[in-house]
Amino acid sequence: MRLTLEPLTAEAFAPFGEVLACPAGPGRVYTEAALSNRRAQAKPSLSFSTKEPTALPIASTTMERHLYSSQSFVPMDAGRWLVLVAPHGADGGPDMTRARAFAAAPDQGVTYGADVWHHPSTVFDRTARFAIFMWKDGSSEDDEFVQVAPFTVVEGA
Repeated sequence: MRLTLEPLTAEAFAPFGEVLACPAGPGRVYTEAALSNRRAQAKPSLSFSTKEPTALPIASTTMERHLYSSQSFVPMDAGRWLVLVAPHGADGGPDMTRARAFAAAPDQGVTYGADVWHHPSTVFDRTARFAIFMWKDGSSEDDEFVQVAPFTVVEGA
């Protein structure tokens, strides 16, 4: 299967979560509504990640989700990066036939909603650094990774 990158917009990404961006002028934007935690015992987790770039096209067979927690990625120093999501299929796993691949700009972050299937963090143009926020309780349900049929992500038109 082949997925073509499209620009990341709030409207296109809305079924999966929220696009994060600073206000155009002085001020502050709050995003509490996007932060979801479905376990009373979970604690906030803020981590920092450095990722090396991957050249397009990319090939993968992996998707992940966080059943009880949203997960936010906020670029601290980045080029373009991949936001790949898929709705649930009839079996509860990712429906890759309806997956969407977005190219996030360096100044865009995302919050994946709780229980949203997404591809692991991938960057394109250069080494990137992210702040990542989610809720964790230390159980195996914090992260779920599954193998799917092979797919390829290619540059958009």
